[in-house]
Amino acid sequence: MMRAFLPLVLLVGAFAGSIPAAAQPALRTASGHLDLSGVWSNASLTWLERPATLKGPTLSEAEAKARAAADPMKMAAARDARPSDPDAGAPPAGEGALGAAHSAIYLDAGDAFARIGGEYRTAWIVEPGDGRLPLTDFGRQSSQAAAVMRNRMNPDGPEHLAPNDRCLIGSRGSGGPGMLNNIYNSNYRFLLTDDALVVIVEMGFGVRIIPILKTRALAQAAHGPAALQPWMGDSTAWWEGDTLVVETVNVHPVQGNFGPIFLSPKGRVTERLTRATAKEIAYEFVVEDPVFYTRTWKAEMVIAALPGDIYEYACHEGNYAMPGILGGARAADVQVAGK
Repeated sequence: MMRAFLPLVLLVGAFAGSIPAAAQPALRTASGHLDLSGVWSNASLTWLERPATLKGPTLSEAEAKARAAADPMKMAAARDARPSDPDAGAPPAGEGALGAAHSAIYLDAGDAFARIGGEYRTAWIVEPGDGRLPLTDFGRQSSQAAAVMRNRMNPDGPEHLAPNDRCLIGSRGSGGPGMLNNIYNSNYRFLLTDDALVVIVEMGFGVRIIPILKTRALAQAAHGPAALQPWMGDSTAWWEGDTLVVETVNVHPVQGNFGPIFLSPKGRVTERLTRATAKEIAYEFVVEDPVFYTRTWKAEMVIAALPGDIYEYACHEGNYAMPGILGGARAADVQVAGK
């Protein structure tokens, strides 16, 4: 279920080390660690990779505002928000099948490019410098195969649908590792204790329960056997000063092969979360995987405090959608066979 009319979030943060003197200090737990608990959003017009239309890593303030005002998704939502014409009649036959799955008014990708360290960023990826995934040949083939699955309209069975369409994970990498923003529901609830960080992901309503150990060595030793490959991976964590470091291995192969962050059994994602201010978490992650990537790559993001709470994501609304999708595909097969 989409979260409609969520207040759009302006990401205006700075990473630790460049926080304005007047910024409200971050809160600490009883044990002295920076408290990550709360409701957060990474909604933004900045995405994982730099679009081909943007040439450099940053935008000027004027360009960032101009591009945000002309964002196609925002403009589509504004168009769909207009009152409909009661005299327009039915749309042309077949248009519904080829059109959007739902009104764009429900889209909520944010209303600004992310601002990190005083710079408006054109991508979360900062290494390599071109802001693009450094895919191997196999990685490019996997990306193309994932795009085919994502766009498939006539599945032979549920296994041919994208994992988010099967309600196994959230779409567009929302749950992580490497928690990415989405076109709506880019929201999280964090609960930090001395022993664990719990991350509830609004998109898909996934939950990451990440045990926190006293040292890196203990955390790495606490990973389960490689045969266990959970959705969103096997994550453990430790503190390095005021930064919580989360290491994830053994991501489920269906998720790893689908992306957008592709991960093989050799893959490792290291996330770092620092509560920079009362309203911001500085978030970065590093991805290592020689199967899908030619080199290690790194992304930086700001996660902003969100008033209110997250909502339950009721995927498939009682599991009626999957029979409808497959039934429609079989009906289309019959129609094609009869021509």
